[in-house]
Amino acid sequence: MESVEQILENYYSRGEEINRLVKDKAHKIEFLTTTRYIEKYLKKKDRILEIGAGTGRYSLYYAKRGYKVDAVELTKSNIEEFKKHIDNNMQINIRKGNALELNMYKDNTFDITLLLGPIYHLFSQKDKEKAIREAIRVTKPHGKIFIAYITNDIVIITYGLKKGNLLKMKDICDENYRVKEIPEEIFSVNYVEEFEKMMEKFDVRKLHQISADGISESLSEYINKLSDEEYAIWLDYHFKNCERKDLIGYSSHVVYICEKLGDD
Repeated sequence: MESVEQILENYYSRGEEINRLVKDKAHKIEFLTTTRYIEKYLKKKDRILEIGAGTGRYSLYYAKRGYKVDAVELTKSNIEEFKKHIDNNMQINIRKGNALELNMYKDNTFDITLLLGPIYHLFSQKDKEKAIREAIRVTKPHGKIFIAYITNDIVIITYGLKKGNLLKMKDICDENYRVKEIPEEIFSVNYVEEFEKMMEKFDVRKLHQISADGISESLSEYINKLSDEEYAIWLDYHFKNCERKDLIGYSSHVVYICEKLGDD
């Protein structure tokens, strides 16, 4: 069996990730929502770390705005694409690394830590907790950590129903339609309640848990047909309701936002 790293390299080498967050109105919602919440806490001269930076959409965005950014990415193809978009005016450092071992960084280094990808690709509770623990370790006391995960039911809706794979669900789900942890299927999922329970183990204070894209993936064909005026209304609806717990479970991407506890 291929290693998880090789499976991810094969997947991301297709080159689809570079445009995922900007390719249409529906996909832009995830980026717009996540940055909206980052900027609730981001201060001038804050130092940012993005773990699992992919092709650098978030890292490059903040580096262009003058922030000092460190980025860690596992796959070679993503790093190569990332580097194409760095210019000499950016204070940005991208290096190959694993979210489970951030030994290159000292404790209490960053003001804002983004863990927006790795939890998708970690297939055991132990590894998920280890990645979160590392992200917390390198964050300063009272710094903010943004942790993204994929929900279980969006897989049933998009991969199963919309893409015509309901007959395959018995192979990748248990009898209750919980998606199994299978590295060859690329993505790992969580239920909202279980993720919140896991986060109780860490010395952090929950600030928000948001649906980064809401039901935009499920309704993409409708959202992408909206006029700019209609799209503004949809965004306003989404922003005002993205923390509603009764809606979060059907979001494609959920972001858990927390503050590292300090000694005071």
